[in-house]
Amino acid sequence: MSKTDTALDVLSQISGTHKDEIKAEMNLVADLGIDSPKALQLLVELEDRLEIEISDDAAAAMETVSDVLGFIASPA
Repeated sequence: MSKTDTALDVLSQISGTHKDEIKAEMNLVADLGIDSPKALQLLVELEDRLEIEISDDAAAAMETVSDVLGFIASPA
């Protein structure tokens, strides 16, 4: 499974939105309902499943699905 598919699976699981309905331009809070506790869960799950580390600064900059996908696609 690709990093993008894994990230979309995690976003779907945490937001309760079907994976096929998640679009790159969606806002994590406004469109997917990812509040602070869910955001923390999202970060932990992404770090665990993708074996990456997400800094506090990088996490704070993630506002849209595209931001998340862009971060995980960037070289470590």
